[in-house]
Amino acid sequence: MNLSPTASRWQVKPSAFTLIELLVVIAIIAILMAILMPALSRAREQGRRAACLSNCKQLTLAWMMYCDENDDKIVNGAAGFGNQDTGWGKHIGERAWIEVDSFGPDVDWDTRIQQIKDGALYPYTKNVKAYRCPTGKRGEAVTYATAFSMNAVNHPWSQGIKGAHVKMRNEIKPNPATRFVYIDEGSLSPDAFAAYIHLEQWFDSPPIRHGNGTNLSFADGHAEYWKWRGRETVAQGKSDEEHNRTTLFVPETQEGFEDLYRIQKACWGRLEYEPSH
Repeated sequence: MNLSPTASRWQVKPSAFTLIELLVVIAIIAILMAILMPALSRAREQGRRAACLSNCKQLTLAWMMYCDENDDKIVNGAAGFGNQDTGWGKHIGERAWIEVDSFGPDVDWDTRIQQIKDGALYPYTKNVKAYRCPTGKRGEAVTYATAFSMNAVNHPWSQGIKGAHVKMRNEIKPNPATRFVYIDEGSLSPDAFAAYIHLEQWFDSPPIRHGNGTNLSFADGHAEYWKWRGRETVAQGKSDEEHNRTTLFVPETQEGFEDLYRIQKACWGRLEYEPSH
């Protein structure tokens, strides 16, 4: 007896994946994810680095505008030392670029934002997001620090060295394009970023913010990404970042010394010692 078309349809068994086929599909998906995730991570990091570079440029353009409107005088770069005359810098009558009263971890978010708004640079860039790198930790409202030499903190070991600390833009030598103003370093040294001028070792730790390097902006207005070359530069920077500390360390390799010389010269324009490498 012939079956009707309807009956024939009901007698056809529905197809389904076997267990082996499901395992193969899952394995293919896992392989594709393993291939794509590093690429997606790199793309996300490149986006964050680009946003950070934009912040650096925005802050430095504001820094330049401040100079333009204040007879070429550089804004006080020593966060926490506004209108003070201390052993760490002469800033009477100078509001700091950000007015920080306390660097402690107990400072709430609204207070941190208000410290930015109270700063001397805020009228020239009223975007509070520009003060923080996208890779910043929770609670960090400001991740950028001013170079010590740019009218910032003046430690005893750099006081008295002619031309080390500059208060006027026309004092920046030998070339503004080689002297950094801001560096993305996080909150390891919140007052300003220090580099020795007279010793062959690090003072503040090398920032590891984007890959194995960080972003800097320069007195001519441009910004760059610097990738550290020395293995010990990267290892020390990562360790200090993880443990929230600053370690004075001496490089071990030729590449490590080149990293040190590079940041010292970018800060001060020169070295006050004879390099050994």
